[in-house]
Amino acid sequence: MAGLTCACYLHRAGRPVLVLEAADAVGGRVRTDVTAEGFRLDRGFQVLQTRYPEVQHLLDYGALQLHAFRSGAVIRLPDGKQTVLVNPLQQPTAAFSALTSRVGTLADKLRIASLAQHVRGATNGQLLSRHSTNALDTLTFLREYGWSEQIIENFFQPFFGGVYLDRSLSTAANFFEFVFKQFVEGDAAIPSLGMQQIPEQLAARLPAGSVQLNTRVVAIRDAAVELATGETLAAAAVVVATDGEAATRLLPAVANTPPLRWRSTTCTYFAAPAPAAQPDKLLRLNAAPNALAHNVALPCEVAPAYAPPGQQLISVSTHGEHGLPEAELTSRLLQELTAWFGSQASQWRHLRTYTIPQALPVYPAGQPARQALKLHATLYRCGDHTAYPSLNAAMASGREVAEAILSA
Repeated sequence: MAGLTCACYLHRAGRPVLVLEAADAVGGRVRTDVTAEGFRLDRGFQVLQTRYPEVQHLLDYGALQLHAFRSGAVIRLPDGKQTVLVNPLQQPTAAFSALTSRVGTLADKLRIASLAQHVRGATNGQLLSRHSTNALDTLTFLREYGWSEQIIENFFQPFFGGVYLDRSLSTAANFFEFVFKQFVEGDAAIPSLGMQQIPEQLAARLPAGSVQLNTRVVAIRDAAVELATGETLAAAAVVVATDGEAATRLLPAVANTPPLRWRSTTCTYFAAPAPAAQPDKLLRLNAAPNALAHNVALPCEVAPAYAPPGQQLISVSTHGEHGLPEAELTSRLLQELTAWFGSQASQWRHLRTYTIPQALPVYPAGQPARQALKLHATLYRCGDHTAYPSLNAAMASGREVAEAILSA
């Protein structure tokens, strides 16, 4: 997404571009597979935050035919009971249920409203620059703000732990405030035909032949790249828009770059005769400790084309390392899901498991929200590993590199 963004801005300014993609399709970590039956499986549960500033500037939402989840969540508490927390800031009629929810105290929910007012009054740049020098992580921020351990354990850890892929909430607090603003002001949505529609929309804006798939770069020398075929291509500028690991292999060492570490996740898809649960377009969170089913989503509730007619698609996310073979993970997930959704879940049919060891770069407290993108006169890098872990950061870095090239 960073490279496609950069290429789109350069092409818009009249510069010729060539995008070299090692995979068989564009998108990087934003990919969708379509099964023979017609299920659309995003590689890991993903949503598009509609208020991300970069996506608002570049994407055509109408063409993507976005479908939004409702703002809030069904939360399975440690005692096995469920409660619903719907965002009263977006749905005023849900205010009473939000206030009486068992997720937290009345004071907790008033603090949510207070923080919502605060982030609405700040720019995204201001939020991302806060706490960047005092090494404040999200968990510490929540406790210092005054929230109870009850709401931290029953809402913030399962919800934002899913956003971060980090239930310890050790991710930097400035990113928490930025993401909180996105949920307050916008929607979490998916395109009608899957998340891969997003990178494909950008690629379609580039001239024919300017995106070369199945083309692997093995080395970069000055303003030239060497391909796995042995061919060398020269350019006025080279932009490395790979994931962080590949960038580390291709680029010279960059001073003051934090060590690259990753958050991992596993996404397991099941099929069931529709409906698999009460339709409400809400994400389901599991606050129970030591669970493997951390959050559950029903994508075809909001975007029907994710599943063939008469079928339901269930996405189950497990964050972090679990060390289980696929068959054992599937079996244990079905046991947890049966306890959660009832006996019908024991008959859910396993479709596919995606293990993604490098799903998001770690963004610890105190790490700057921006790293150097220009490495020398003709060499640049971009990607969310140069900033904070999100689609917005990937696209922002791509735009900033394009602006640097155009101003050179």
